[in-house]
Amino acid sequence: MIKGTRNHKIDPFFSKAKNWKEEFEMLREIVLDCELTEEFKWMHPCYTYQNKNIVLIHGFKEYCALLFHKGALLKDPHGILVQQTKNVQAARQIRFTSLQQIEEMQLILKSYVDEAIAVEKAGLQVNYNKSTDYIIPEELQNKFVEIPDLKTCFEALTPGRQRAYILYFSAPKQSKTRESRVEKYLPHILSGKGLDD
Repeated sequence: MIKGTRNHKIDPFFSKAKNWKEEFEMLREIVLDCELTEEFKWMHPCYTYQNKNIVLIHGFKEYCALLFHKGALLKDPHGILVQQTKNVQAARQIRFTSLQQIEEMQLILKSYVDEAIAVEKAGLQVNYNKSTDYIIPEELQNKFVEIPDLKTCFEALTPGRQRAYILYFSAPKQSKTRESRVEKYLPHILSGKGLDD
């Protein structure tokens, strides 16, 4: 079996890791055993199959994880995939808190990586919720009535930008806060910009 090749440009990520150093190294070995290409994307080691993202290694304060880009499509027979937040549609994590945990799960992890590669080879796609599946907050709807151009500009935004605004505007419990958020971002929307542009 051909193993994936270490990309030595990524070595500093592993050597400079303050937390999860041994865990990262072990995850790296497991994933490279699955014949993936090692790259560096989003400031993390990312493993690809024919330039398609399969899995990423990342760490947080409480745990380190393998993040499967199309994890929502995996069967998950062991019930170990975690959806980070309810708004994450495609990606799923397998979380670890110790090296021993990773060592004990090696074969399971390889089977998940192999399945993720098979999903990519089959060309399967995640069915994303469209922005129309989200409820537009009343405060934004009121502004659409007040400023007709706003609705036109909002609908011209990409679905991802629309979704980001809807989630951001809907988050506060108080209507006054939701209203002030909408007010603050009116110029952005009218000039065709997203929340973070």
